[in-house]
Amino acid sequence: MPLSKSKYCTFLQCPKALWLSEYKNDLAKDDPTAESQIQAGIKVGELARGLFGKYTDVTSRNGDGELDLDKMISLTSSMIFKGENVICEASFSHGGCFCSVDILRRENGGYAIYEVKASTHANEIYMCDIAYQKYVLQSLGVKVTGTYLIHINAGYVFNGALDLNGFFRIDDVSVRVEKHYRSVAENVLRASTVLERKTEPDCDISEKCNQPHICPFWSYCARHLPKPSVFDLYRLGFDKKIQLYRCGTVDISDFKGDGGKCTIRELQIRHTLNDLPTHTDKKGIAKFLSTLSYPLYFLDFETMQLPIPEYTGTHPYSQVPFQYSLHYIEKEGGEIMHKEFLAQSGTDPRYELAERLCGDIPKNVCVLAYNKSFECGRIKELAQDVPEMSEHLLNIADNIKDLIDPFRAGYYYNRAMGASLSIKSVLPAIYPNDPSLDYGSLSVVHNGSEAMDVFPRIKDMMPEQAQAVRQALLEYCKLDTYAMVKVWQELTRVVREL
Repeated sequence: MPLSKSKYCTFLQCPKALWLSEYKNDLAKDDPTAESQIQAGIKVGELARGLFGKYTDVTSRNGDGELDLDKMISLTSSMIFKGENVICEASFSHGGCFCSVDILRRENGGYAIYEVKASTHANEIYMCDIAYQKYVLQSLGVKVTGTYLIHINAGYVFNGALDLNGFFRIDDVSVRVEKHYRSVAENVLRASTVLERKTEPDCDISEKCNQPHICPFWSYCARHLPKPSVFDLYRLGFDKKIQLYRCGTVDISDFKGDGGKCTIRELQIRHTLNDLPTHTDKKGIAKFLSTLSYPLYFLDFETMQLPIPEYTGTHPYSQVPFQYSLHYIEKEGGEIMHKEFLAQSGTDPRYELAERLCGDIPKNVCVLAYNKSFECGRIKELAQDVPEMSEHLLNIADNIKDLIDPFRAGYYYNRAMGASLSIKSVLPAIYPNDPSLDYGSLSVVHNGSEAMDVFPRIKDMMPEQAQAVRQALLEYCKLDTYAMVKVWQELTRVVREL
């Protein structure tokens, strides 16, 4: 089986992960963001090709739409023979190793490798990727005169026209790559040996399960752990969990605690081991509720993160809000009412969203958000982007209270919450048998990642599909704020028992 640069990097993280990806890939846990990351990489890669002027792309596909690697290798050889200056997806094969170079550029009497990443950071795993490419090329006699990483400049601000030289950073990574290049030949041999095995390697779980990426085979490799284990503990770093595991502290009952430094973790352990009912600190909850006032608004945003910015004043991966849901109650015992906004896909949503938000939320009223730093951050950005509404927007931000606070403080804990205090963990823990609060029953959009991924694509859909997806987005975001209403109602119910 040919060893590719992605397989090589997988091997460096874990030999067992490489073997499983070849022979038992059905055991991998699906990553809901994987497809959007792939598409972002493709778009950024295509954009980077314009950095060096005229180029030749050797990408070829067969009748089934699959990459025709043999043809790509042949075309690359032909282009190099002709002295082509810039070759994109230049493809090479040697000794069971295959690689396609994003951009191969003729310079200094040889060719330089330019690896393109849709990232704002020059991560070390990218150096391993480039070192592997250099190994394959030089094994074939291609003189590699430089190694470079092209990645996104996080500080770039879009001003209405995309400036490639400002958007991209080109880093000379020769020194960093050389450190990894020295061990590529040995690693290739070891990786090839792994791929030839008939049985999976015996690799125990370790820090590498989480570095540099979360391994998709974690659930499979960790199936021997008891339920719950120390890996299920609230806010305990992964490296610390691995240390405990190696010392024999695996079951949650083996954990001796940390002297009460983490209230939630102590509650989690105590409630799990003793099967205790819901813990409530009624005075603490009452103190939190006393900071709220009517009318009371419940706010939630959905945002998109475009790697290539399209709106003036935004950065790569800026969190641009395109939707909000707003439940509100005007007086104690009053009716719960709802308002919402969803922008048109393919347009800059910021002005209209800000205008509607200011129309829907009066000044000096109490607003609730769950993890308010997110909503406050987006509103403050909107205030900069839409200065004529900044006073009203900042007033909204200044009056936001955080519904997660009583849970973080340990005033309310239910065993079913486990190690998470997110709204999607707290809600079913409080209301375990309410189908109207089940995110799993929603269609198309079940979480923020899916909302972020699908909204920009609506503009390219057929009308009927676009309408269905818009409705799915509205239903999802509405459930987020209705969930907050239900959590608030539970807190008020607890206090009434005082």
